Formats: sequence, C-alpha cells, structure tokens
Amino acid sequence: MTAKVFMVTGATSGIGKALATQLAQTGEIVILVARDVDRGNAVVQEITQKTQNWNLDLQLCDLSNLSSVNNLASVVKLKYNTINLLINNAAVYKRQRQMTVDGYETMFAANHLGPFLLTNLLRDALIGSGSGRILNITAPSTTPLHFDDLQGERNFNSLNAFGATKMANLLFTFELARRLEGSNVTANAIHPGLARSQLMKEAFAPLRLLTWLLSSPPHKAAENILKLATAPEFEHVSGRFFHNDKEIEAPVYSRDRKNQEMLWEISERLTDTSRIPSLTGS
Repeated sequence: MTAKVFMVTGATSGIGKALATQLAQTGEIVILVARDVDRGNAVVQEITQKTQNWNLDLQLCDLSNLSSVNNLASVVKLKYNTINLLINNAAVYKRQRQMTVDGYETMFAANHLGPFLLTNLLRDALIGSGSGRILNITAPSTTPLHFDDLQGERNFNSLNAFGATKMANLLFTFELARRLEGSNVTANAIHPGLARSQLMKEAFAPLRLLTWLLSSPPHKAAENILKLATAPEFEHVSGRFFHNDKEIEAPVYSRDRKNQEMLWEISERLTDTSRIPSLTGS
C-alpha cells in the first residue's frame, strides 16, 4: 500500500516538533520543514529514535524567502506524487521592522505570504491524494489589515503587525476553503492556545515571561491538532476555525468575503502565483 505523506512547517521546535513526532508515530512519511540544517537533522534523529519511523524527510526552507518556498515545493513534488496533509505551522515574531530579500516585511512574508505560496504550489498534490487536508495554525486575532500599508512602511507596531498576520491566516483559510469547494481537499484554521516555544523570544521580557507562564506543553496542543489532521470524522470538514478540536467562532472581520478576496488578490500578485492557471479563479 502507498504510504501517506504528511508535511509540517516549523518542525524543529514547539508545536511543530510535537506534531512531527506524533505524526511519525503513525509510521507514515513525514516531511519536516526547517530553516536550519543542523537543528533539522538533530530533530529528525531524535524523532526517529523515539518512534522508530525511518520515513522522515528533512526539507530546508525559509518561508520568508519566496525563492526558497518555490524550491521547496519543486523538490517535494519531484519526490512525492501526492500529499495527504499540509500543516502550516511555522511563524516568526520580530520586535523591529525587518525586510526580506524580496522586499517584504518579515512577519508578513514568513507568516502569510510563504504559507500562501507553498499551499497553492502544492494544491494539485493535495488534490491527488484523494482526501487532502490543509491546517493553518493561527490565533483568534481581531487585528484588521491595513491593505494600503501591509508592509508597515507608514506605521509599524510589532504586536499589531504580528496580529495582522494571524488575521491574514484566517482570511486565507476561509477563502482557500471556498476555492477548494468541489474538490476533495479541506482547509481549516486552528487556534492551538498558548504553547511553550521560542516564538516570542524577541518580545519584551515581561510579555515573554507572562506568555511562558500561561503556556502549556507543546505536545498537549499537538494532540488536538492531530485529531483534525487524521481523524475520519474531520475528513470532509472545511472552512472552519477550531480550538481543542472543537469549532469556535471566528472574528467577524475574518468572515468578511471582501476582506478575504482582497487579501487573496494582493497575495497572489506579491507571490506571482497568478501565473499558474490552475490557481486562479474561484
């Protein structure tokens, strides 16, 4: 029988590492996406020893770099005909405004544009699996997007900018789910709650400490995400927002179709995905 292929970004720490570990326990192929080769190899070795699953595949990618994302998608599609699960988990927080090699604000690029591009490039492989699932790890952000200043050129506040990327994840998920209607691929957003990780390592010390104290071990959050990723009862569920494997109400702003479509159109232009005919249109 053909093995299933599971893919997790941000797989070297926190929830991503916990998810990769739990997915590896299924015995299926797990693609671990990481930025750093040394950390990636160390995690692969650790998970292999723990699970005795030798089907782990480390792939390097900087999601804030669109060329890196394109390269990742090309390599994965050459190695695997189909993908059963894509979990867009990787995220960054930057206290100071930084720009990527593509000229985009780093958090916007890494937390939204990279996952947007990767998901679209892998969409045919997900459809080919017969029952593909896309899970976007995000938060119940209420931060609206300033479509005329998405890069924070005129007004940059790190926490607001980060919150805007989490809103972008929601908008992207709901628009993606609508565009996937009629296919066998689902797209859902998940709020994992606060889990211990290095995500907020650049935050001011009081916020960093508070976040850590209120956070739970990553494996707890991963257990609930795993249900949505693999359980049969969620196979045909799409366009929803979950927390602790229960559907929750998404912020009103994120459910506005005009906001969803506007972000999609801008993202498509910034990532040049409109060049691919199969990715355009509803």
